[in-house]
Amino acid sequence: MQKKRAAEAAAERPATGTGKPLGDRRVRRTRAALRTALVELVLEKGFHAITVEEITDRADIGRATFYAHYRDKEDLLIGIVQDLAQDRERLLPAVEQAREQGFTGLPVLYIFQHAEQERPVYRVILRGEGDGRALREFTDLIRAKAEALFRERTEQLGVTPRVPLDVVARAWTGELIALLSWWVESDTGYTAEQITAHLRDLSVYGRVWATGLTPLDAPGAGDPVGA
Repeated sequence: MQKKRAAEAAAERPATGTGKPLGDRRVRRTRAALRTALVELVLEKGFHAITVEEITDRADIGRATFYAHYRDKEDLLIGIVQDLAQDRERLLPAVEQAREQGFTGLPVLYIFQHAEQERPVYRVILRGEGDGRALREFTDLIRAKAEALFRERTEQLGVTPRVPLDVVARAWTGELIALLSWWVESDTGYTAEQITAHLRDLSVYGRVWATGLTPLDAPGAGDPVGA
């Protein structure tokens, strides 16, 4: 049995420098089974309570095969985040279209639509399972993309930001993550299109406008910060 599992692990071990890509069909099936098993188990009992053996048993895959792909369960969890990022790369044509048309909200809409399709996976990540490492990885990926896009737009339009773009990107990412977490965990009553429209309006018009006020109506309007 051990020899058989070792042979299976060797057959599925991603080749490096051999011309055999990581996208090999058998490799993809194995990794998908392991990731599905991890997500199910985490939602049932929490990340810290599960073991590699439980993951492989649920996936019906040998431990040697697991270690041919991942160092440990933490590595598997980070792999899920990286998979989400790769999935969203499929949406790049629409994102490019959004750049040409201005701030349409399309990139954000696709994130919410993707979360709707992969709700269990997003719940695991956004809950901060695994000491929050996966959530930090997810947040950093979105923040980096957002900051790069903001910088590109300001350069194309020849404008000077009123707020440093690293601050803008982190604030925007925080809003997105908070809304996304609430949306995947709750029955909010908002569709992906509706929640995207609200976030877009917040980004374009600001919180003062969103609450029905004008800038001059806002408490402390015109006062220096700290006064």
